[in-house]
Amino acid sequence: MLSAALAASLGVAIADVRAGEFVPGTVAIPDTLEAHIQAATQAAGLDLWGILTLCLPGDPAAALPAVDERVPPAKVFDNLYFVGMRGVSAWALTTSQGIILIDTLNNPMEAQTSIEAGMRQLRLDPAQIKYIVITHGHADHYGGAQYLADKYKAELVMSEADWAFLEGPRAPQARADRGPIPKRGRAVKDGDRLTLGDTSIDMYVTPPHTPGSLSLIFPVRDGAMGHMAGLWGGTGFVFEPNHENFVTYAASADRFAGIEAAKGVDVPLSNHSIFDDALIKIEALKSRAPGKHPFVTGPNAVARYQMVASQCAQARARALVEPKQIDDPSGIIK
Repeated sequence: MLSAALAASLGVAIADVRAGEFVPGTVAIPDTLEAHIQAATQAAGLDLWGILTLCLPGDPAAALPAVDERVPPAKVFDNLYFVGMRGVSAWALTTSQGIILIDTLNNPMEAQTSIEAGMRQLRLDPAQIKYIVITHGHADHYGGAQYLADKYKAELVMSEADWAFLEGPRAPQARADRGPIPKRGRAVKDGDRLTLGDTSIDMYVTPPHTPGSLSLIFPVRDGAMGHMAGLWGGTGFVFEPNHENFVTYAASADRFAGIEAAKGVDVPLSNHSIFDDALIKIEALKSRAPGKHPFVTGPNAVARYQMVASQCAQARARALVEPKQIDDPSGIIK
């Protein structure tokens, strides 16, 4: 159980977050395992349990089946479409001069059956894909990239750090159910902008999910309303589980939260629907109330989302040095 003093201090800090007064990086949380998990849990509230799974042992995405399950494609915003699968997401961002595809699933077959077929079902032309942004160098995101790039003459875009990662000795091992490592395309660095027609994506390098994981910020439209989406590009703790990596992850999450706040991001997205509840929200779109959009959760929820990611990473860092482990979180997460 939390001490009264710790509970009181956390209560004030998280109250500031929920009241919309939170400036990322300014909430002081005691550097203990218990405090970080409690802070993550309180920041998650009742609406962010997907990202809170980072506080549990292991990697939530690792439990997904090797053979993914198709789900119906969906129009999420006027210019953003979900063409992914149950376990891993892919997004088509339409512009005045073509389409920017974000991630490409596990392999060419999934790119055919979910991305290409899904786009056609949504009355989008895959031949209009001009850029393919790969959020990071794991095969469930680049697996269909080379197939799509070759077929539609689209330009591949990934961070320089992850192109180098895929060319180095730590590159993912070949698997029969995963597509090939793509040929090097455009290399971007932290803060670069990709523009196609009337739409730009701002890209930020946010390790250590991979050395050059890209997190993205871009505009989306809902009728006359404009919004900003922020896609946290490397969520799971699938890196070497050492103190330095967890601290780096927390710093990346805090930094991206600050960028999102400055740019007015009010739509949190992920490249795995288990973290942003994309499939649940897509279902909710079918019965949305006028003026309400389930993906538009507001800047406060965006800040809380990144705070959960940061606090779970810091909890994992503390677990390496504290005797209490996160093996049975039921006594901590209430």
